[in-house]
Amino acid sequence: MTVFEELKERGLLAQLTDEEEIKELINNGKATFYIGFDPTADSLHVGHFMALCLMKRMQMAGNKPIALIGGGTAMIGDPSGRSDMRTMMTKEQIQHNCDCFKEQMSKFIDFSDGKAMMVNNADWLLDLNYVELLREVGAHFSVNRMLTAECYKQRMEKGLSFLEFNYMIMQSYDFYELYRKYGCNMQFGGDDQWSNMLGGTELIRRKLGKDAYAMTITLLLNSEGKKMGKTQKGAVWLDPKKTSPFEFFQYWRNVADADVLKCIRMLTFLPLEEIRKMDSWEGSQLNEAKEILAFELTKMVHGEEEAVKAKESARALFSSGNAADMPTAELAEADLVDGNIDILTMLLKSGLVPSKSEARRAVEQGGVSVDGEKVTDIKALFAKDALAGEGIVLKRGKKNFRKVLIK
Repeated sequence: MTVFEELKERGLLAQLTDEEEIKELINNGKATFYIGFDPTADSLHVGHFMALCLMKRMQMAGNKPIALIGGGTAMIGDPSGRSDMRTMMTKEQIQHNCDCFKEQMSKFIDFSDGKAMMVNNADWLLDLNYVELLREVGAHFSVNRMLTAECYKQRMEKGLSFLEFNYMIMQSYDFYELYRKYGCNMQFGGDDQWSNMLGGTELIRRKLGKDAYAMTITLLLNSEGKKMGKTQKGAVWLDPKKTSPFEFFQYWRNVADADVLKCIRMLTFLPLEEIRKMDSWEGSQLNEAKEILAFELTKMVHGEEEAVKAKESARALFSSGNAADMPTAELAEADLVDGNIDILTMLLKSGLVPSKSEARRAVEQGGVSVDGEKVTDIKALFAKDALAGEGIVLKRGKKNFRKVLIK
């Protein structure tokens, strides 16, 4: 199976501008390609997984990745998929986030000996002369055509700033600069980036002539991949300080039955032959598939030792109600009344519920347990001694739990 065929079977490729030329480049290790990352936080999250795994696969086949950090475009903000304008960041915030990204990307991409590059579009965008940009780049873009792009249409009713309107031009200019400076002949992006990407391809051809070629490919289900990074309590980060290896493992262990095999196919590096055998799995076998998915991805991000610990802790949690490495909530003496804490307060203080009324509903509906024992009395009390030492395991539902300790 060729590299291109594998990417297709794994469900990673959608729209292409020139399939035969793209096959030739990818299969023969001739692609120098880029994927952009907006540094809007100081950590990547699981919504970036698809792009990172794709870059790793392409590099393993001899192609050269360029990780483009949007230090310049982050000063503007991408309107794609947004209902409001993104909060502006300082240059210092953006640079800090860029530094964090490179450290995390190095777990996926080999940057040694020129095998890959990380560049920041601030290097060329921040010094652009406005009038020169209008003449040299703006002249190649039709406003009428730009307004047909989905990313702009979605914002027209609520209001699209002129600042954001320039995002397509900036992203297109990125591809042009990468082509000129580094011979970048291919770009990958999410399905919500298609119009911006085509703008880059067209700009190269208009500026450098018809002989200049540049390919665009979108990642199938990348918008869904972004949703993977969100939970009810926020993003699932790759930084262990933000999301512990155990929480990371549990996130993937709890994916929906309908998604687990799709995630294994797109995100892991298990052989396709092995994955095809899983296609017929159902029932309890899907739980096994979820554990495989969680282990493989945790190993990729946090290392095999942490992945093994997370798997063992998860099994211990569900077999005996104890786990050594799980999210922890520490209570203070002030949280106790006469040396005790009631179940509703403990649920609230642990962060498992947003309010006392939600805690009451959870208990009354039978969704709360302590050390594996269901709690149905909303007035149940727990003594300080029970919270000392190893503490207790407090669970709400099947997926949410905390080890609760007293400081």
